[in-house]
Amino acid sequence: MSRVAVAFCLILSLLWQGAAHAQNGPARPASTPAAVPRSTAPPVAKPALERQEIRAQLLPRRYTTIAAEIGARVHRLPVPEGSAFKVGQLLVSFDCTLQQAQLRKAQADLEGTEQTLKSNQRLAELNSVGQLELDLSRTAVNKAKAEIGANQAVLSKCSVSAPFAGRVAEQKAREQQFVQPGQALLDIIDDSVLELEFLVPSRWLSWLKVGDKFEVQIDETGKRYPAKFIRVGARVDPVSQSVKLAAAIDGKFPELIAGMSGRVQITPP
Repeated sequence: MSRVAVAFCLILSLLWQGAAHAQNGPARPASTPAAVPRSTAPPVAKPALERQEIRAQLLPRRYTTIAAEIGARVHRLPVPEGSAFKVGQLLVSFDCTLQQAQLRKAQADLEGTEQTLKSNQRLAELNSVGQLELDLSRTAVNKAKAEIGANQAVLSKCSVSAPFAGRVAEQKAREQQFVQPGQALLDIIDDSVLELEFLVPSRWLSWLKVGDKFEVQIDETGKRYPAKFIRVGARVDPVSQSVKLAAAIDGKFPELIAGMSGRVQITPP
């Protein structure tokens, strides 16, 4: 067979295959399994507080700063820093020599004005003194009495007694130091009951009640201690969806002191 005949046969074969392909259509891909529809509901987001541990710090039940009410020299600080004291016990005494002298002067002035009043009263009975002088002598007596009252009020500030039982947390002044009115002298705390303050998710209010018990693990001791809720905050923070709670350590543990912190162990139901 000649080359021309062979080429002609090849062309006819290609034309026949193309016509068959156009008649049958393009090849279809293998069928794939239908996709399973997914749920469009978004997962419920938990508040940030539920995704992290709840920290709390031990706080004293009561605490305050004792300040000077007069300008004077500190005479004594009988309770050293860190020591305990009872209610009514002397905490600070001042050198009030000047104030005592002013009180004695006012008392002497009162005695003189009272003598003048008595004399004018006798003269008034004899019509030997005018009513104005008699009234002025009475006014002088009242003024002297008021001066004595003022000096006695100042002298009452020369010593400071404990308003409650507790401990001295910090001494801010020293003996023989001159202080001004309003200057801080002592920080005192009532650590008879240690409290905890912390934030919890506001959704917990549906099951959390005052009096419920839980545990707190203190970092400084590495131990767990029983506690119970005593107060619930007055409002909810709408941004963080949290509310403040107050709790108290349930029992006496000498190793615990104010300022320690730890992790609250609460398991929602």
